[in-house]
Amino acid sequence: MQHDRGPGPVTHAAPRVRAHAAASPEERPARPARPARSARAPRPLAAQLLTFAVIGVLNTATYYGLYLLLLAVVPYLTAHLVAFALSMTGSFFLNARFTYRTRPTLRKFLLFPLGNATNFLITTAGVYVVVDVLHQGHRLAPLLVSGVAVPVTFLVSRTIMSPGPR
Repeated sequence: MQHDRGPGPVTHAAPRVRAHAAASPEERPARPARPARSARAPRPLAAQLLTFAVIGVLNTATYYGLYLLLLAVVPYLTAHLVAFALSMTGSFFLNARFTYRTRPTLRKFLLFPLGNATNFLITTAGVYVVVDVLHQGHRLAPLLVSGVAVPVTFLVSRTIMSPGPR
């Protein structure tokens, strides 16, 4: 039987066996050891910051969507608190996986909100000031104040999520 692979019959040869596969463990060539995940070099700061920013945009969109949905049933500060807590939980898992490439642990999960305490205080005080002091709309207040807290949040969360020398 012939195929369009060129002239001559198609033969079915025995599969190739690697030389070290048949050898005893002592005779096999040594493979270079792969570093453990925790021993990998940290990602460059610029890459972390970019990923953090992208996740921050997604997190802000999630927060804002939840905030608007909750405004229909609860006062604005309650909407802010609930939306903030839910979006911060999602932010923890996204940042652990994509920004810092670290395994999410209970310890980090419990510390992550502490790292966001500054963000929480700035955004909560900011929403209050924009709405009750400056008498601006409560719909845009969270967006106006969210940019103020992001750089501080990055630095604190980076310390929590990827400890070690920088």
